[in-house]
Amino acid sequence: MIEQASAQQAVCVGVSPAGYDPEAARRDLEELGGLLQAAGGQVLEAVDIRLRRPISATLLGKGQIERLAEVVQRTEAALVVINAELSGTQTRNLERMLEARVIDRSGLILDIFALRASTLEGKLQVELAQHAYRLPRLVGRGAQLSRLGGGIGTRGPGETVLETDRRLIRRRMALIKRRLEHVRRTRETQRQGRRRRDVPVVAVVGYTNAGKSTLINRWCASDLACADMLFATLDPALRQAMLPGKTPVMLSDTVGFIRDLPHQLIEAFQATLEQVREADLLLHVIDAADPARADQALAVERVLEQLEAAQKPRMTVFNKLDRLDDRARVELLREIRGMEYRIGVSSVSGENWERLELELARALGNPILRALLDIDQSSGGLIEQLQVRAEVEQVEQLAEGMRATVLIGYTQLEKLRSEYTEGLCVVSTQAL
Repeated sequence: MIEQASAQQAVCVGVSPAGYDPEAARRDLEELGGLLQAAGGQVLEAVDIRLRRPISATLLGKGQIERLAEVVQRTEAALVVINAELSGTQTRNLERMLEARVIDRSGLILDIFALRASTLEGKLQVELAQHAYRLPRLVGRGAQLSRLGGGIGTRGPGETVLETDRRLIRRRMALIKRRLEHVRRTRETQRQGRRRRDVPVVAVVGYTNAGKSTLINRWCASDLACADMLFATLDPALRQAMLPGKTPVMLSDTVGFIRDLPHQLIEAFQATLEQVREADLLLHVIDAADPARADQALAVERVLEQLEAAQKPRMTVFNKLDRLDDRARVELLREIRGMEYRIGVSSVSGENWERLELELARALGNPILRALLDIDQSSGGLIEQLQVRAEVEQVEQLAEGMRATVLIGYTQLEKLRSEYTEGLCVVSTQAL
């Protein structure tokens, strides 16, 4: 039996059409290596293969398989990760010919999710996704999994479950779906409570490793797990932030998107990804320092389309300005200057942070105002309310009351105006 440690060492194989752009192929292979590392693996060698036409039984041609087998033998790799979608038959045939365990990109992503899930909901969703992925690939897998040992691609439900009758697996999937439906109803109850409090929800979306959790941590002084790796965040998180003028907003950290996200994850993570559909606004975070940022943004758009959320109000944040050299930084800021609801920031250094907060409030239809208010002396309690609902910059005594200069959201000001119709006079407002 192959030891667990060696089972994490792998050969990464990029498979692309004959005329595919070489630079794009290189980036795809690098991303596959990043996924393997995120799963706890080590890249022994990366192999780029161009296909004129896929072979139904093995995907790869005979000569390509022989070339790959030589690499596997030379590196003594126990695992081959292929950047393509493999059928059960193709996987079994390749494992027999390469004498190593073979998983495809979807299987690798699912394995990362199995490794990272920490909450009960996250674990249920991963198990459901893995069952949906593995069910059509069960035939003949039991003996091979036992022979090839554990490691990447075997986490989650476990070998025993995979070798049971399909009917039992489908029964387990139905049970998980019922439990996740209960989670969905609980979330809906919580959402209704937030709607009653009129607190908008912003879903922070973006390609995996774009810096979403770092951005939320800076906003909320929270402790979401952050790491420079793909899929550092899996389980959903909801945090409250305060924009200028003590304007509350709920920020929802979502699972990082990736190109060709396995459809099993889209289907299984409905209870989590519905936060994207139900949000008042999407904050699309893009890694400004990544050369493939345009392709990554397009991949996010495709996932949003799958979630039926592509038409939602949107704000785009180009994060990680601190990782750009001066020339690239100037070019990016010039490119997005004057474009509505697009801004470049650094979640690490805080560059352009105040402008981000003001733009977000405006995108939510609740711009931050500097308001000059006259308060009648009969409305003494209003000053206390202002301390709670706004940032009071200055208060001066007048003959018949007080004059206050405050930073406040438009919505909060309108509420105060309706509650204090007699004792409050709005002298002037200026949008920040």
